[in-house]
Amino acid sequence: MAAIHKIGRRKCAVARVYVSEGTGVITVNKKAFATYFPTATLQYKVLQPMSMTENVTNYDVKVNVYGGGSTGQAEAVRMALARVMCEVGEGNRAILKPEGLLTRDPRMVERKKFGQKKARKRFQFSKR
Repeated sequence: MAAIHKIGRRKCAVARVYVSEGTGVITVNKKAFATYFPTATLQYKVLQPMSMTENVTNYDVKVNVYGGGSTGQAEAVRMALARVMCEVGEGNRAILKPEGLLTRDPRMVERKKFGQKKARKRFQFSKR
């Protein structure tokens, strides 16, 4: 099996994932998976599509991710891995789709408007 390449996005983060058959080694930006995503929550998010389809130890994963913060990057990697799992097995789509792992989250940071303090917050109003 040749390496499968997929892209996942979340907020400003973009993750490019290369998956090939192997023993379950995950490297993110040439670092170990556990060092790049140190918290258990982020690790769970990244491994979610592979654990749901029971493919954690079947594939080696190489990830290039940039932009955004740690949560956005983890969710971008999760989306890319979910797309790969759909391509690997026919029945995986039926498992991942109801969980919402194949849907791109469209929420982005709202821009700041002029004449206001932030995107929605106004300057303090003074009547006199």
